[in-house]
Formats: sequence, C-alpha cells, structure tokens
Amino acid sequence: MRQLLLSRAWIAGYALLAIAILAVPVAIDDPYLLNKFARYLIFATLAVALSLSWGYTGILNLGQAVSFGLGSYCMAMALKLKTMPIQTGTGGLPDFMVWNNVPSLPWFWQPFHSIGVAIAAGIAVPVGLALILGWFIFRARVAGVYVSIITLALLVIINLLIIDQQRFTGGFNGLTDLSDLQVMGIDFDPYSAATYYLAAGALILSLIVGLAIINSKTGLIMQAIRDDETRVRYFGYDVAAYQIFALSVSAGISGVAGMLYAVVMAFASPTFLSVQLSLSIVIWCAVGGRASLIGAAIGALLVTGIQGSLSETPIFLNTWLLIMGALFVAVVLLLPKGLISLVQSAITLFSRPVADRTATPVNKTMVG
Repeated sequence: MRQLLLSRAWIAGYALLAIAILAVPVAIDDPYLLNKFARYLIFATLAVALSLSWGYTGILNLGQAVSFGLGSYCMAMALKLKTMPIQTGTGGLPDFMVWNNVPSLPWFWQPFHSIGVAIAAGIAVPVGLALILGWFIFRARVAGVYVSIITLALLVIINLLIIDQQRFTGGFNGLTDLSDLQVMGIDFDPYSAATYYLAAGALILSLIVGLAIINSKTGLIMQAIRDDETRVRYFGYDVAAYQIFALSVSAGISGVAGMLYAVVMAFASPTFLSVQLSLSIVIWCAVGGRASLIGAAIGALLVTGIQGSLSETPIFLNTWLLIMGALFVAVVLLLPKGLISLVQSAITLFSRPVADRTATPVNKTMVG
C-alpha cells in the first residue's frame, strides 16, 4: 500500500509539472518572456537526457553538449537554406560561404534543403556518434573518470573543428539570420506561443520516454549497472550493450533539445558545444537530483531561472556568478541527493501514516 501511495504521489508530481508548464502561455502574454521560458524548458530537457545516462546508469558524460550542439547545427543548416534570397548568394548559397569564396553549396549541405531530413539528422547524428563512441569505450570496459575525460576531449575536438571550418560552418559566428521553422503550415516564430508549446511538448515527451525506460526491465538493469557493474556482468548481462543504449538515448534527447534551441534562438553557435555548457548541465542535475528525471528538470528550471533573473538585475550584475556558485556549493553540501530529496522525504513521511491507517483494519480482520 505504501509503495502504491508513493507511486501515485510521483505520478501526481509529474502531472502537476506538465500542467504548470502548459499553463504558462495562458498566464503570460509577453513574447520576450515566452521565448526566455522556452529556453529554460529546453535546458530542462537537456538535464533529463543527462539524468538518464548519469543518474540511472552511472555514466558521467562531460561531453553532453556535443549532442546538443550537433542537433542545433542540423536544424540551423536547414533554416539557413530557407532564408530570403537577398540574404544569400547565387543559387541560395549562405552568405558566409559567399564571403569565404565557396563556389557552390557543399555536398553535405545539400540534404538540408528538406526540414524532414534536418529533423532526422538532428537525432541520427548524435545517436550515431554516441553508438560509435560507446562501442569503443564500453566494449573496452573503460569506466569511471576515464569516460568523463574521453567525452570531454571529444567535445573540445568537435568544438575546435567547427570553429576551424569557417567556410562551411560559419566559424566563431556560427549560423545566423535563420528563417522561422515552418511545419504543416505552422510558423514557429521564436517569440510565439507555438514555439513555447513545442519546447514544452519536448520536455514532457522526454519525461514520458525516460519514465518508460527506467520502469522497464532495461531501466532496472541500468540502475543495477550504476550500483555495481561487476555484479551485473556476473549474472550474464551484456553490460556494454545497456551502457551504449543509455548513452545513445541520452544523445537522441539532447539532439532534439539542440534543434529546438536553434529554433528558439534563431542561430547556432560553437558556444552550444562549449565546456561551460556541459558543466552547467552537470550542475543542473546535481542541484535537482541526478537520480530523478523530474528532479533534474526542476534543477535546470530553477538554476537557469535564478541565473537569468540575477544576471538581468543591475544590483547583481557583477556578482551573480558568485551567488550562483555559493548556492550550488550549499545545495551539494547540505543536500547531496539534490533538492528532490526534500520532496522524497516529505512524500515518505506523508505516506507512512496513511498506509498505517489503511492497513490497520486489514490486520485486525486477519487476526480475528
């Protein structure tokens, strides 16, 4: 009975979060705020992705921004090719390619004339890279801090590669002056409610997918690998396969978040593949609770929301980074399992007397 009450409480929590997210455009009619809140939701989706690999499988991916950045560039390439002709060169050649004397559109840009291809690539490219990387790492039984170092190194390499290939990627400037995403006749203007709902839908869907995985047999094995990889291998399970799966699903969700971020921001930049962003994702998960999907999401929403408010307040303009650092240290020291541990404790305390009251008549009947 107690377990049933706990499950219902968590389901109610997820439902309340979804309702609160979807109700924002009803209460707020400010395009700027909708755009800002959409960014926060995308960051929450990114935190959910890391929670699946780190919190539930024990894989600390310090290169999480790789999947995010690749997804954003895939979408940005398609939107760049749909800009007004006055902003492009002959034959629809992107402006930065004209400035860099590129004679014709490169072959790897050609498929991105289709939005459908861009969406597919935004998921397939990060997942494919995760599959390849995961195969080499986990088949070789690399574990612990070495996985973090390898993923961080990959992030730096891809970031430098994008910056270096300025003729094809826009270099430091990235891909700018993007057109709005248009799907099935709907124009997803970065400041519209439609775009906000797109970001909200992605977060809710990522939570549903994550819940389906962690409550399945696969999810249980992933958590067992996190707790004791050697024991799971001893029972005959292919540990590497489950680790590769977790890394790939995480990469796919991050790729979706990256595509949405390019739509919301109307540009793609090498900063989307920065070490700073990857470390920020880790902080969001740690603050909210890395072993909880909803905790990671709430952690991202809270941290980015507070950060945005402080950075826009004149009195905290030069000190907001210090304040955020102090808050992070305080949460980690006082709540090592994240803010969600407070909610878990409250639910446990509430469910205990309810379960006892429910069980009392049954016990008396059995005794009698």
